[in-house]
Amino acid sequence: MSRLRATPAPILKRWLRLTRVRIVSQAVFFALFVFAVWATWTSRLGGYPVSALLELDPLVMLSTLLATGYVYKFLGWGLIIVAITFLFGRVFCNWMCPYGTLHQFIGWLFDNRSGNQRIEQNRYHPAQFLKYSILIVFLLMSAMGALQIGLLDPIVMMYRAMATFFAPILDTALGRVGGATEGLGVDGFFLDTLKFAPGVEHRIFVGSFWIGVIFLFFVLMNLWKPRFFCRFVCPLGALLGVMASKSVFRINRIVEKCTDCDLCLLRCEGASDPQAQVRQAECFSCMNCIDDCPENALEFTAFRQDRKQVLPYPDLSRRKVVFAGALGLVAAPALRNNGRVNDENFSAKMIRPPGSVEESEFLERCIKCDQCINVCPTNVLQPATLQEGGIEAVWTPVMNFHIAHCQLKCTLCSEVCPTGAIRKIEVAEKLGEGPYREQGPVRLGTAFIDTTRCLPWANQVPCVVCEEVCPVAPKAIQTYDEETKDVFGKMVILYKPFIVPDLCIGCGICEAECPVQDQPAVYVTAVGESRSANRKLLLRSRTPARPI
Repeated sequence: MSRLRATPAPILKRWLRLTRVRIVSQAVFFALFVFAVWATWTSRLGGYPVSALLELDPLVMLSTLLATGYVYKFLGWGLIIVAITFLFGRVFCNWMCPYGTLHQFIGWLFDNRSGNQRIEQNRYHPAQFLKYSILIVFLLMSAMGALQIGLLDPIVMMYRAMATFFAPILDTALGRVGGATEGLGVDGFFLDTLKFAPGVEHRIFVGSFWIGVIFLFFVLMNLWKPRFFCRFVCPLGALLGVMASKSVFRINRIVEKCTDCDLCLLRCEGASDPQAQVRQAECFSCMNCIDDCPENALEFTAFRQDRKQVLPYPDLSRRKVVFAGALGLVAAPALRNNGRVNDENFSAKMIRPPGSVEESEFLERCIKCDQCINVCPTNVLQPATLQEGGIEAVWTPVMNFHIAHCQLKCTLCSEVCPTGAIRKIEVAEKLGEGPYREQGPVRLGTAFIDTTRCLPWANQVPCVVCEEVCPVAPKAIQTYDEETKDVFGKMVILYKPFIVPDLCIGCGICEAECPVQDQPAVYVTAVGESRSANRKLLLRSRTPARPI
């Protein structure tokens, strides 16, 4: 253990170390991320850059480019991170990434290993090649139109977990504390304003449990291996690692000064072997090794580099590349075949937000960040489960009218989408007013009435809730009078509802407000949605036209 001792540096020098600057940078970017999610709520939107970190994500930029053929809107900002990486290496991973910051914090908080144990934990592990294989698989899938990079992209994972798992939990906790303080005579209004969704008693998200479980699994794996996700899984880190192999600045080991004390491994975040040949693709540029080296044998420089002491390229053999490529080529059609994308086998429950593009293009664009779900003021937007659209569509946004309805004059989901899966629309376009009068309103689907469950139809019980709440004019749900006997033989007049399909926009308020609780008597399906010219309500021939 004597080799682990080092002369303490002066206080001023310790506080001016590069690692202190990095910690400040991590704290700032993590706070900005949380603020961005918090500010996404409708009452705070006001032009805040809620997609800023996603627009800086080069993996999102590259995968959507492969899937669609062009870079959407502000995703070109990802070139900034590309430029920084080519200049300074993987600084994004340890200076800016909020998920990486969380991993490092958890690893530090629960680290009770001895010095020698930490040294062994921070040596390079051959399994670190896995993240490069994952990257290849996801990029090939993107090129084939199956955009699944959002499943493991760290920024997307953070947005999704925060929006659907942590934010509702924190809001519920603040609500309980606020209720307790009001019971003591203290106004809980301030606590309500701190909520991610102020003024809302509670929000629920179907399937968010598994989103949280997967997220926390990777975080807790730090107790086994420091920065587990970053070292072994992260596809964004893999992409930046490939770029970092050509970086101008890098860790340089001065062999003449090195005493092989291995102190540089005590806090090596990327397990990049700074005590030997530095693995440039794995180095996070955390600067820990430089600050910890008692002999100043390590430096971060663009000059006087000893290239014999550097392994610039990822540890990825040709066989591993071929295997990952084959897996990617098989995975894309397998997902698509398992899905329900085409117009002959579309999912009736796959009701997308207003402004959504056609389903196949939607799946080429949606990265499952769930920002649209977070900003939705009624909680109608939910992360899709396997039930709605198969594994390809899992965690993409769908409308669940059992929970709530789509507000008539709300287009917030289209304002926050970073990839154009939900194109930005105006209220006038959604309602089919003004310059959009000829094309008509945006239709999300069509409502139907189950007469076996409808109270006036099945039970001779007066009810006109669906007609009353229908927001369009003229109303898409109308009634006709029918005189009939009730169960007691008394003559009563019932107002029996029926749907006018041409007027229905599929907003779902009728389903959400139907008093039949277990299974509403009125329900909405995706048939007749505006985004598909083929998903018409009326039957059409499925026989292909034969050439004459």
